[in-house]
Order: sequence, then C-alpha cells, then structure tokens
Amino acid sequence: MPPVPADPTVLHPIPGQPRVVLLKPLVTSPLIEVGEFSYYDDPDDPTAFETRNVLYHYGPERLVIGKFCALGTGVRFLMNGANHRMDGPSTFPFPIMGGSWAEHADLITGLPGRGDTVIGNDVWIGYRSLVMPGVRIGHGAVIASGSVVIDDVPDYGIAGGDPARLLRRRYSDADIARLLALAWWDWPLRHITDHVRTIMSGGVDELEAAAPR
Repeated sequence: MPPVPADPTVLHPIPGQPRVVLLKPLVTSPLIEVGEFSYYDDPDDPTAFETRNVLYHYGPERLVIGKFCALGTGVRFLMNGANHRMDGPSTFPFPIMGGSWAEHADLITGLPGRGDTVIGNDVWIGYRSLVMPGVRIGHGAVIASGSVVIDDVPDYGIAGGDPARLLRRRYSDADIARLLALAWWDWPLRHITDHVRTIMSGGVDELEAAAPR
C-alpha cells in the first residue's frame, strides 16, 4: 500500500496535541497568507494566532508565510500599524483618543512602512522571537529563540540575537542555489510523502536524485 500523505486541511494535525495548529485552515484575515502545513505551537491558545501573534495589523501591508514553516510558542509579528510619527516633537497619537483631537486623523494615516512581511518556505522561527515590520526571511532559514528580527535574513541563513544577526549559512552558496532550484516544498504532496526521509536527512545530491522527473 503506498504511503498516505498528511492532510493539510486539518486544524490539529497531531492527535491528542491541541497545542499545535496548522495555520492555513485557521487564518481568516485577507491580510494574512499561509502555505500548507505551516504550523504554530502554543500550549495556551494557538487558535488565537491572528489576534495574539500578529499585532497592529490594520493593513494594507500583508503577512505572507510560506509552506512547511514551524513557528515556536510566542513567535510574534509586529506589523506597520504599530508605527508612530517621529518627525515632530511628540510621538503620541493624539487623534486616536477622540474628542476634537480626532479631527487631526490625517496625522496618523499613511505613515511610511516597509511593505509586506514575508516568510519563505521551510522556515523555523524559534520560541518567543519577534519579527519586525517589512522583514523578509528567506527559504530554509532558522531564527534562534528569543530573537528580534529587524533586517532581512537570506535563504538558508541562521540568525539570532537582539537585534538578530546572521550567524552562518546552512549550506554553501552553490548548494543553496541547487536547493532553491529544487524547491522541494512545491513538489506534489504524494511525491513529498514518498521522499520524506531524503527531505529530512539526505544530502543535496540525494534530494536532486529524488526530484520529480
């Protein structure tokens, strides 16, 4: 009997573990896009991800998370709605307090932003990391626990710290180019299922040999 692929539409993919949720079937916001099998792990309430982990998300900037990403407990994405003016003496957002101050709403709209926050495919973001607005984290990257990611992280980079800095790359430039060309996360699900061991523990040569023809 051929291997049976996992189901990307199930909210809780691990039996008896309600702390783990697949984000694609959970997310409802049109400002958040998540690929298949990306998950969030939280012993408290992982189903509150959109409100507890994606903060100040008023748009138009989007949060884009690729396929097969692993988000540890407490990972948060700070979106551009948290921005305040800094070109005058005070950063206080008077108009949101109402009264006659509300007449000056133009002072807090259209603040400059860094664009969408984009997380690539097969990214692991560790426990209680914070990703700042407009950051792009490349495919295959790893973010150490407790990091504050303020700048882009390259494909297959390992970054950590506050602020996070690139610690090293997981592969050589040549092998990273090969991995990006293979893009195993876009393979048909049944083909991924047939080659899970190679995807998890094989070398780049073995992955190339396993690629769909």
